[in-house]
Amino acid sequence: MVLRKARGVFGLGAVDAPASRTSEGEAAALCHTYEDLGLGFFWSTDAEGSVTYLSPGAHALLVEDGTATGRSFVDLFLRTGNESEGERTLPFAFARKGRFEKLTVRSERTDGETLWWSVSGEPILVRGEFAGFRGHCEDITGERRSAEESSHMAMHDALTGLLNRRRMSQLLERTLTQCSQQRGPCAIMLIDLDRFKQVNDTLGHAAGDALLKQVAARLVRVVGDKEKVSRLGGDEFQVIMPGIEDRGVLGDVATSIITSISQPYTIDGSRCLIGASVGVAVSPFDGDDSDSLVRNADLALYAAKGGGRGRFRFFSADLLKAAADRRLLEEDLHDALQKDELEIHYQPVVRAADNHVVGVEALVRWNHPEHGPVSPARFIPIAEESNLIKGIGEWVLRRACEQAVAWPGGLRVAVNVSPVQFADDGFPALVASALANSGLEPERLELEITESVFLQEGGATNDRFKALKGLGVRLALDDFGTGYSSLGYLKTAPFDKIKIDQSFVRGATEAGSRNRAIIAAIVALAQALEMDTTAEGVESFDQFDLMKSLNVTLVQGYIYSKPIPNDEFVAKLNEGNWTIEPSGPAFQRHDRQAMFRRIGAIHDNHYYPVVLRNLSVSGALIEGLVDVPIGTEFVIDLGEGQLAVARVRRSRKRQQGLEFEQALVPDGNGGLCTRHRASPYQLAAAGLPQSPKGDGIQPIGPHLIGGGGEDGKASMPAFAMASDWKGAALRAET
Repeated sequence: MVLRKARGVFGLGAVDAPASRTSEGEAAALCHTYEDLGLGFFWSTDAEGSVTYLSPGAHALLVEDGTATGRSFVDLFLRTGNESEGERTLPFAFARKGRFEKLTVRSERTDGETLWWSVSGEPILVRGEFAGFRGHCEDITGERRSAEESSHMAMHDALTGLLNRRRMSQLLERTLTQCSQQRGPCAIMLIDLDRFKQVNDTLGHAAGDALLKQVAARLVRVVGDKEKVSRLGGDEFQVIMPGIEDRGVLGDVATSIITSISQPYTIDGSRCLIGASVGVAVSPFDGDDSDSLVRNADLALYAAKGGGRGRFRFFSADLLKAAADRRLLEEDLHDALQKDELEIHYQPVVRAADNHVVGVEALVRWNHPEHGPVSPARFIPIAEESNLIKGIGEWVLRRACEQAVAWPGGLRVAVNVSPVQFADDGFPALVASALANSGLEPERLELEITESVFLQEGGATNDRFKALKGLGVRLALDDFGTGYSSLGYLKTAPFDKIKIDQSFVRGATEAGSRNRAIIAAIVALAQALEMDTTAEGVESFDQFDLMKSLNVTLVQGYIYSKPIPNDEFVAKLNEGNWTIEPSGPAFQRHDRQAMFRRIGAIHDNHYYPVVLRNLSVSGALIEGLVDVPIGTEFVIDLGEGQLAVARVRRSRKRQQGLEFEQALVPDGNGGLCTRHRASPYQLAAAGLPQSPKGDGIQPIGPHLIGGGGEDGKASMPAFAMASDWKGAALRAET
C-alpha cells in the first residue's frame, strides 16, 4: 500500500499518497521505486556473509532456483582465481570487512549466459561490532558487452575480423620486447595479393570485399591462430610468428600461404583467381624493433613482387643495392632492342624413343654491354612489370619465324607467349603477320602458353584460341601444374601438347617424392586427350630413364643440349638428320650456383677470409687456403649470421670442395640460405664479425670447432692463405 502510494509522488500512476510521511518511509518508498525501475538492486548479509536481503530483480538473475536467503553472497558470483593474491576482489573485500565500491564481478546462468555486475557495500556495525554488509549492485552486462564490442572494433578489421594495423603494431611491439628479453627470434610476413585490383574493377567492390573475407579465412587456416594474422588495409596482410627463425619452416609456411591463396574462389557465381607475394623478416637478424623489422619485410615483399610475383623472399642486406641495380637494369632494357643486344638461342626438343630432334624452343638472351650475359630470370620479370614484354615478345616471335624458315628439315619452333601478350586482342593478328612476312608454314610454329591466361575467363580468351587455331599454328600448355591448374579449361582449350615443368622433373627420382606420380598422371591425361608431352629440364640419366619409363613423348634439357645460338644450331642441322645421344651425370645433382663472393672459414680459433666460387644445397667450393686435408671441418660464415658446419670432401691446391652437415634451403629468390642464423648476441659472444671480412687471418674468441691449443690457449693458424704462400707449391701451380 505504501509503495503504491509512493508511485503517485513520482507520477507513476498512483495518486493517493498522503502529503505527510516519515523520512524513513519516504526512503523506503524511493528504494522500492529504484528497484522496480530496474536501475539497481540492494542486498544485505549477516556477519557470516549469508544473504539476509536481495532485491527481487537481482534475485531473479542470480538465483534461478530456490531462495538466496541464507546463502553466501560471495558464492552467488564466479570466483576469479586470484583471491589469494590480495587483488581487489569480492572475497578479499568481505575478508577485510571494510567499505568497497564498484567491484566488477561475474555470474553465470544455467543456460551459459554470463552476467556482469558492479557491486558496492559497507559494513554494518552494531555497538561497534561487525554485523554484516549492506550494499548496492547493478547489472552492467549491456555496458560491458558494448565496451567489449567497441574495444574489438577498435582493434579488429571490420571486414575480415582479423587484427587491424593498430592492434598488430601493439602486439608486435610487445612480442619483440619479450623476445629481446629472452633473446629469442620473432618472424613476420607481409603478404600482398596479386591481381586483386582486377577483381575489384571487373566484379565490383562488393565482390572484392567477399574475396578478402575468403582470403582471411585461408590465411587463418594456414597459420592456425587468428590472433597472429592481421589485415593492414586494402589487400595487404601481416602474420607474426614468435619463436621461429628456421627459414626452412618459414619458407614452407610462406609457400603454403601462396598456394592456398592462389586456389580459385567463387564469388556470387563468378570464378576468381588471384595470387600472393610474401616478404619475410626475422628479429633480431633483420631488425630488433618493429619499425626496422616491418620496413625490411616490406623490402623483401617488394623484391618478391619484382622477382615475378607468386613467390616469397627473405630479407637480406643486399636488397637495397639489388633494388637500385634493378632500376638501372630496367633503364638499360628499354634500349636493348634498339641497340641489338638481344638474341635468340634454341634448345632442341628430342623424341625420347630414338633421340631424334623434332623441334626447338626459342629462348631470348640479353648480352649487356657492361654486365655481359644477363639471366632471363632477372630481366624477363622486369620486362613484364615495366610493360616491355610486349615489344620483346613481338621481336622474338618475328625473329624466330624468320630464322626458322631457313632451317633444313622442317623443324618446329616453339615461342613463349606471356600472359600480357596473349591478353592483347591484336595478338592473333600479330601471329598472322609474323607468319606472312617470314613465309613460315603455320604448322611449324608452336606457341607456348601458360595456365595464367585463364585467370580472366570469358569469351575473349576462347575467341583468341579459336583465332590462333584458325591460323593453323600449334598450341602447347607450358608449365602445367605449377600455377592455376583447373582441368575444366582442357575441355575447350585446343592444346596440342602439355609441357611438364622442370620443378616436377627435379626430385622425381628421390625417395619419397610424389613427383613421379604427378608426372604419370599428367602423361595419362595427355594421352587421353591425344596430346604430346614434353618433360623440361632433364639433366641426368636417372631422370631421363624415368621419363621414358613413364611414356613421356619428348624430352628437353641439358641431357641433350643447352640452348645454342642460331649459327651453331644451323651448323648442326646441316650435318643431316639430327640425332643427339644423351649425355650427363648418372644421377641428379643439386644445382650449383656459380659466384665470386668473399666469405669466412672458421677452424679452431682462427677466422680465414676465403672466396666462395659455387654453392649448392649440399655443399660449396671455396678458394683461398692451401693444402687443406680431406676431412677437415670448418664453420663457413656466409654472412648475416649464416654459419654452416662443413667437412672438406675434395682438396686440390687452393680450392676445397665442402659438404654441409645440414642442407641449405631456398631463400625464395632462386638462392640458398641456412635454416638458422646466429644472432648478433651470439656473434659478439664468439668474437666473430657481423659480416665476413677479408683482411687476413684473424684470431677469434670462443672456439667453434676444435678447441684451439692446449689448456684453451690460442694456437697458430693451421693453414696458409694462397695469397701469402711464397713457396714451391705456388711456383709449381703457376
